[in-house]
Amino acid sequence: MSLSRRNRFLLSVLSGVLLTLSFPFTGSQTWLIFVAWIPLLLVEDNILRSRYRSSKVFIHAYLTFIIFNIGTTWWIWNASPGGAIMAFILNALLMALSFQTFHVVRKKLSGVWSGLILVSIWGSFEYLHHRWELSWPWLSMGNFFSIRTSWVQWYSFTGIAGGTLWVMLVNHLGFVLVRNWIGSEKTDPRFNKNLILLTTTLIAPILLSVFLFNTYVQEKQPLEVVAVQPNIDPYKEKFTAPLSEQLVKIIKEAEKKITPNTALVLAPETALSNTFIEQDLPRLDFFNFLKERIKSWKKASLFTGASTAEFFELKNSRASVKLTDGPGFIEYYNSSLLIGPDGGHRFLHKSKLVLGVEKVPFSDWIPFLEELSINNGGTSGTLGIEKEPKTLETNLLEFAPLICYESIYGEFCGEQCRKGAEAIFVITNDGWWGDTPGYKQHMSFSKLRAVENRRCVVRSANTGISCFIDQKGEVQLSSKWWQATALRHKIDLNSKQTFYTRIGDLVSVILLCIASGLILATLYTWIKKTYF
Repeated sequence: MSLSRRNRFLLSVLSGVLLTLSFPFTGSQTWLIFVAWIPLLLVEDNILRSRYRSSKVFIHAYLTFIIFNIGTTWWIWNASPGGAIMAFILNALLMALSFQTFHVVRKKLSGVWSGLILVSIWGSFEYLHHRWELSWPWLSMGNFFSIRTSWVQWYSFTGIAGGTLWVMLVNHLGFVLVRNWIGSEKTDPRFNKNLILLTTTLIAPILLSVFLFNTYVQEKQPLEVVAVQPNIDPYKEKFTAPLSEQLVKIIKEAEKKITPNTALVLAPETALSNTFIEQDLPRLDFFNFLKERIKSWKKASLFTGASTAEFFELKNSRASVKLTDGPGFIEYYNSSLLIGPDGGHRFLHKSKLVLGVEKVPFSDWIPFLEELSINNGGTSGTLGIEKEPKTLETNLLEFAPLICYESIYGEFCGEQCRKGAEAIFVITNDGWWGDTPGYKQHMSFSKLRAVENRRCVVRSANTGISCFIDQKGEVQLSSKWWQATALRHKIDLNSKQTFYTRIGDLVSVILLCIASGLILATLYTWIKKTYF
């Protein structure tokens, strides 16, 4: 198969467009993800067979992935134009380098099935991309199915890594068929075998998922929860209007829905937007106001977001900032706060931080980078974090508290469920991006956490989508964009652990081991050819 330079670039563009159109809320044509990679794979195969220099693969891959990144996450621009540009450029770069790695390994190990190379290297890239300083798992292939949870009920065994494996494998099989078709190899007996294999690989997981969807019986331990969406403008009000006014608005909306049976009330991320020292909370006026209101709710607790800080005599972590007016250090947090009917309270700090806003990457080694952090209200620079995933507990339930960005990390949430969480509560502020695909995508990813762990999910968004999601990933009740409201619904608690909850991202670990072996074999082949 021969492709002209012009056709190679057209195919690269086509892959980027197909990836964009198949992603949630930038097209939502999920079925396209099963063919989106084929044009780029045809380009890579043409470069390999024509013995062109390998750098050509990187150029075409970068074109595909820059289109994909801009097309699906352009809304980041609304919060930070500079941050958006950096996200587009760097994430596309990492994706292109991963695809280039696939090409190099395939070129050196010509006797190994290329599908294994593609699946293992891309799966390894996503796994590692979830776990380093520049982590940005938004565009993982497994996330494409967040609006089609009936297709991926088996995520309760594999997590989203299973979705990535499925996507890459189907695309590779499709690429082989298209290449053979173009090459007039339809008469090859392997063509029909490959067609059957492709059809089975595509259809079998969907049939299994439909079976699981229709046979799964949700655990029945009903508990009434209220989720508040105060709709406070994050740019004009949230960090400038008096806290008292915002709290009155939140409580007023909540008390429209609270009943004597309500067990928990959720308020969004940084609902307590004025930063305070955690040890001072019992002495603060707003805390006394909240205690009185919560006491009147009988048995309901309040779970809310807050901007907090702590003092330390010695440097506690990379987030510790030396005080300018005395000895010691201060550390700032994006926190969640649970207040019980008796006034007892507990803080937990957000662990998965947003790049550029809450975390400056590599600032441990290059401290002056902290000065480049983006200020989106509240504190800026690197915030303090919890050392490990934790749960919060009332006398009625134990739950996984997720603040905003944390809800897109499957294994993080899975560990909270493994530690005893019976439900998942997400508090967020999705108003930074405006009425764009961003907040819709963010909500849809929470549906995957429900399927992975078979836990009900409740979201309280400052604005965006507040909602209740059942254990099969189906939305039961939701709010509208830019609407001040509160939602009341009964969720079912579940303490049973799914296979994924117990073992985490085992699929990714296996793919990482395979990819590592393939890369080592590639290095061995190169060294042997070069020096022996």
